[in-house]
Amino acid sequence: MKTKILIVDDDSLVVEFLKEALDVEKYELHSAHSAESALTRLRSESFELVLSDIRMGEMDGMELLTHIRELAPKTVVIMMTGFGTVETAVLAMKLGAFDFIMKPMSPESVEVRVKKAVEYIKLNRQVVALKLDSARRYSGIIGSSKLMTEIFDRIRLAAPSRATVLVGGESGSGKELIARAIHEESDRADGPFVKLNCAALNQNLIESELFGHEKGAFTGAIQARSGRFELANGGTLLLDEISEMPYETQSKLLRTLQEREIEKVGSAETVAIDVRIIASSNRNLAEAIADGSFREDLFYRLNVISIEVPPLRDRTEDIPQLVEYFVKKYSEENNREIKHVDREVFEVFKKYPWPGNVRELENTIQAAVVMSAGKTISTLDFSLDASAIRKPLANKLEFESLTLHELERQLILDRLQRFGGSKSEAARSLDVSARTIRNKLKEYSEFGDVDKMSGNGSTSAE
Repeated sequence: MKTKILIVDDDSLVVEFLKEALDVEKYELHSAHSAESALTRLRSESFELVLSDIRMGEMDGMELLTHIRELAPKTVVIMMTGFGTVETAVLAMKLGAFDFIMKPMSPESVEVRVKKAVEYIKLNRQVVALKLDSARRYSGIIGSSKLMTEIFDRIRLAAPSRATVLVGGESGSGKELIARAIHEESDRADGPFVKLNCAALNQNLIESELFGHEKGAFTGAIQARSGRFELANGGTLLLDEISEMPYETQSKLLRTLQEREIEKVGSAETVAIDVRIIASSNRNLAEAIADGSFREDLFYRLNVISIEVPPLRDRTEDIPQLVEYFVKKYSEENNREIKHVDREVFEVFKKYPWPGNVRELENTIQAAVVMSAGKTISTLDFSLDASAIRKPLANKLEFESLTLHELERQLILDRLQRFGGSKSEAARSLDVSARTIRNKLKEYSEFGDVDKMSGNGSTSAE
């Protein structure tokens, strides 16, 4: 894979020199003739390496370097100048530059420094790949956040034992994946992994599904049938949504856990079983015990080891890894070639509360991959509940006290501040024209803080 490089210099001769000095077979070369235009491209595209002059127009290379560190901290930057001093080089390094080249440059010196930077980039890729492999080491569970690292540690400790495990967490958070990971890391991995959704069956059916039945045990039982306990013998049985199990069945399950044997429906004979039980619930079982719908003694029998899966909104740092995983998965499934996800997508994703958790994120990415017109996923390719996206307002009380006019003004000024005063960028992110932004700013001029908030000291057109 070619390294994607952006060359930034207001001297077109220097740009052409660098393009000739670098091997087009190794590098994908792009150029920008001002720091402002480079910043615009960096907001919509990913570059692994930037070669930037220091002395340029209104925005110099040092300011661009600061923006790059905030916008794309993994992008490697090499600074170039014909007016350099040791102090300038030290400052550039402090601001996050990888290397520093003095003009005039020879093709050889450019190639040596770029090669060094590319080796560093490749090493970083390997580190990221190792982290992702580590994050995915359990049944496709994605995440390297502190919360997920703690989950992985609990899986590792719980898996070798025979103890029952109770997995809690909201719907869509990945409870079944946790259960499957425990099974796969245990000495039962070669045995079956069987699951039963306790919420999907009434009392008669669930007992038949759990314990099996004999022929003629009830109307419709035309032949004997093994239950989930027998099917899971030597392996693991996941009792999903255990809180919804009928109360009468709970006592029979408790006896099975205590005696390690079952009685089929319609039979008085007992059958020994060797099954590891994992239960899951999106409901607080303490509340179910309090309202009398769940047996307290069964809870303690199940809750030997507990694992609480965090909701996605509490581990938003894992969202980029999850997005990468799902984009790759559904691109392959749908024969699509998605190469890039706009940065604004991640900004929206980190503010959205994800009530459906990882399952909702997966469905969102699947739809975006299918509906995207090109090779890039943008905010236009998916639909989220805008009212649920967390806005950067101070607090709920402040939000409720604002008028519609004030809310609109706050949103526009926030976007201008985010995009460094660029009206065109703010307009694009809000899906309106730049003229609309200019007209709105004229309306807001009476408030006196438009210039400060817009970040460019002017409300004139760009």
